[in-house]
Amino acid sequence: MIHACSIRNLKKEYVLKSETVRALRGVSFDVPEGDYVAIMGPSGSGKSTLLNLLGCLDKPSSGELLLGKDNVAHMSDNQLAEIRSRRIGFVFQSYNLIQQLTVVENIEVPLYYQGRLGAKERKRCIELAERVGLGERLTHRPTQLSGGQQQRVAIARSLVNDPYFILADEATGNLDSKTTAEILALFDELNDEGRTIIMVTHEDDVAARAKRVVRLRDGLLQSDVMNDPLARKAAAAHALDPVVETADEQAMHQPTTAPAN
Repeated sequence: MIHACSIRNLKKEYVLKSETVRALRGVSFDVPEGDYVAIMGPSGSGKSTLLNLLGCLDKPSSGELLLGKDNVAHMSDNQLAEIRSRRIGFVFQSYNLIQQLTVVENIEVPLYYQGRLGAKERKRCIELAERVGLGERLTHRPTQLSGGQQQRVAIARSLVNDPYFILADEATGNLDSKTTAEILALFDELNDEGRTIIMVTHEDDVAARAKRVVRLRDGLLQSDVMNDPLARKAAAAHALDPVVETADEQAMHQPTTAPAN
């Protein structure tokens, strides 16, 4: 089986003043190509540290982190920057779009920094915008888009380099329930197409859509459980159910002026 990434006895320690904080204390698991993993855990569990390591934003104290066949655990900062730009697609809670750029230009950003933005690449960026449902918003800027549309731009941008995996950090944290359902449906479609997704979340409803749920606690792997396929389908169907207002909520929408005599 080919793995998008493999984690072997990963440890991370920080020294704060005179105290050593053991954020990760030996975590191991594999993410096969085409997997969809939700990483969960309470505050202080180590999930943010693991996210930074998976994203090559930090280096572990010990252990191995393989992206494909390459161990990136002790690469130089320049090597890690190259890995980040070419092998990992990031989707953040706050979208991280450049406000002065259009939809297509934001998708092009990773290619621009790599110095490989030609006609072929621009065409691919337009195709990715269309793939995420923004074909009619190509020249819009972030301020002209809803939160869900901005996150779609971020997802398209994450795909532009054909990454080993998409790393999503609380990707639906700023979205309402309807928009969350739409973004998760897009992730489902991408995973069905073979895309590998690793998502950090604190929401059980979001984690229910993944194939696996990895839970951390106190810097250790607490559990690694497969979600039942039927339960995943049920969670997706439930997310699309129309919201039924309570009587109090319905009353709030009624006119408050008295009828004319």
